[in-house]
Amino acid sequence: MNRRPVEPAADAEQIDQFFRQHVNSGYARLAALMNLPIEQSSRGVYIYDSQGREYLDVGGYGVFFLGHGHPVVVEAVTRQLQQNALSSKLLLNPQQALAAHALATCCPGNLDYVFFCSSGAEATEAGLKLARLNGCHRTLSTLGGFHGKTLGALSVTGRDSYREPFSGLLGDTDFVPFGDSAALEQQLSASPEKACVILEPIQAEAGVILPPAGYLTRVRELCDDYGAVLIFDEIQSGLGRTGHWWACDREQVVPDIMLVGKSLSGGCVPVSAMVASAAIYAPFNRNPTVHTTTFGANPLAMAAVQTTLQVMQQENLVERARLMGQELHARFTNLLTQMGFAERVKFRSAGLLLGFEFTEASIAANMVMALIEQHIIVCHSLNDHRVIRLTPSPLLTAQDCTRLIEGFASALTSSVPTL
Repeated sequence: MNRRPVEPAADAEQIDQFFRQHVNSGYARLAALMNLPIEQSSRGVYIYDSQGREYLDVGGYGVFFLGHGHPVVVEAVTRQLQQNALSSKLLLNPQQALAAHALATCCPGNLDYVFFCSSGAEATEAGLKLARLNGCHRTLSTLGGFHGKTLGALSVTGRDSYREPFSGLLGDTDFVPFGDSAALEQQLSASPEKACVILEPIQAEAGVILPPAGYLTRVRELCDDYGAVLIFDEIQSGLGRTGHWWACDREQVVPDIMLVGKSLSGGCVPVSAMVASAAIYAPFNRNPTVHTTTFGANPLAMAAVQTTLQVMQQENLVERARLMGQELHARFTNLLTQMGFAERVKFRSAGLLLGFEFTEASIAANMVMALIEQHIIVCHSLNDHRVIRLTPSPLLTAQDCTRLIEGFASALTSSVPTL
């Protein structure tokens, strides 16, 4: 295993103590139970711990589509940091205008107006508020959907265990099964009130759940028929992750509002966005102060956004994600079949969004730990603990892919019970 000198090395005992005293004692206990290493640095598709050990990163919850510290993005962010990192919020911010133009140019249809935020949940909040300003007093979401954990975003997140502790503070939302357009139509027809419909084109946190063919098209038709505002949450499925610029491109469907995040800054600076058509965005244009954010659209993040989109286009990363996704799908399918796990491990993928569903959450947890022992970083799934996810970068080499397959095979052997 490669080793990379790291100075200074973190003091493991001190880090553990400070986590327990000042961050989260529960997480510290979990980290100790899993024997998690201390993350010290990263570069490309690799993470290095405090001992200099190298890990192949295919996790990161969709953030590192460009890997870690892409040199072109880092250069742009560094240059902007030396110029001005934050803005006055009174004078015009040129980087905001340039980044908004760059993102709108990459968006489908007539999604021309961009509101930048710092996290996915903030983008969800902005989208829900804009829908309300467009007269939507009902909200329809999907079971298994995940849109964030702030109160507004949590109100449309379809997992009871996250919602119940705050149920008295959440707005009313009706939930329908994901992929069931008939159930959505039934809800839309049940009340004359204008509705907002929010869903992920592919449910990521639910375990990479793909809808049936034609579902998104039918949802768009129903929203048009009933005058509903349609929000697509592309925070994790967008920006090339599925081998398309946007997962909704699979059916050429354009929402009224789209939420963007995760890899929008190339993994360098927290940033997200809500993008909308001019007609839907009109309330924000009439009153620019009705929804604001201090750190949203800061020059540092805006420089990262512009450069990330440029790199994606110049390096043809969306197409590379599609081709690599096809290759990994074939290799993982073959691996599961050869090892006799095809019936016990459900494998789903769309481009470089891959999910492996095990029969029990404990097996998935064992897989995460076994993969760490193989020096491979993956994601767990917040809305289905039986599923582990892979969100690799299209910058993986052929050797990286082979290392991933071989490490996964070893983890399967030690984690999945034999019949």
